[in-house]
Amino acid sequence: MTATTSPGGTAKLAGREVARIGYGVMQLGRPGTDRADQLKLLREAVSAGVNHLDTAQFYSDGRCNDLIREAFSPYPDDLVVVTKVGAEESPQGLRLAQQPEQLRAQVEANLASLGVEQLDVVNLRRADAGPGLIAEGDQLVDIDDQLAELISLRDAGKIGSLGLSNVSADQLRHALEVGIGCVQNSYNVLARATEPVLELCREHGIAWVPYFPLGSAFELGQDVTGNPVVTGIAAELGATPAQVALAWLLQRYAGTLLIAGTATPAHLAENLAAGQVRLPAEAVAALDRLG
Repeated sequence: MTATTSPGGTAKLAGREVARIGYGVMQLGRPGTDRADQLKLLREAVSAGVNHLDTAQFYSDGRCNDLIREAFSPYPDDLVVVTKVGAEESPQGLRLAQQPEQLRAQVEANLASLGVEQLDVVNLRRADAGPGLIAEGDQLVDIDDQLAELISLRDAGKIGSLGLSNVSADQLRHALEVGIGCVQNSYNVLARATEPVLELCREHGIAWVPYFPLGSAFELGQDVTGNPVVTGIAAELGATPAQVALAWLLQRYAGTLLIAGTATPAHLAENLAAGQVRLPAEAVAALDRLG
């Protein structure tokens, strides 16, 4: 790596030291963006100190993984690529793939598209509740059956560490004994339904990776960057509303890792600079009250 500092400082992810501000690659897979520009943005993020990338084979039918492989293979030793399983692309669009054999097939697909023999971290994306697709029919699978399959793949050396996504506190507590390296849940300054999961991560020193940190189209009332309290604090500090919202997440828990995604260099720079924003106590108190 060419960077001398880590955006946002550092924290542990599945036992490895990473910058607290990482990069979610999903938006790069969307059509209409020049491939050379996509590769350049990925490399710019890593050159700026990012060493935690979040991806999945089901993002744009593997295009995100292909970009990561082209940009970085052979991979630097300190680069942690986190992927997830639980869904797949179909001719009709994204669909759930929660059955154990489907999880195994997704792990193999991620291995192939990233060009590695072991995936650093694999998150099991549950679908018991929103946001997003909700399981029904044969996609209602016991979490123990899923974990057993992933543990088998970990024992075989194909997975380095296991994570969970979109889970409840009870599900995380139930899975603790198998070794959980991180948890990805929807969470931001306006939407904190998964606060009990964060508390459990804090208690056990597990990396907390909030997705939709600036809100989500899946749920109304989550226009974080348009909230008047957020915009007011941003104006006082000379920061952007997005930086204030991301800085609040970083200050919430020392084990928080951000994976805000973007397809533009300007937004990437803005997100990385959020690690330099320090919220005064009165600003934190005002933001805390929003939840």
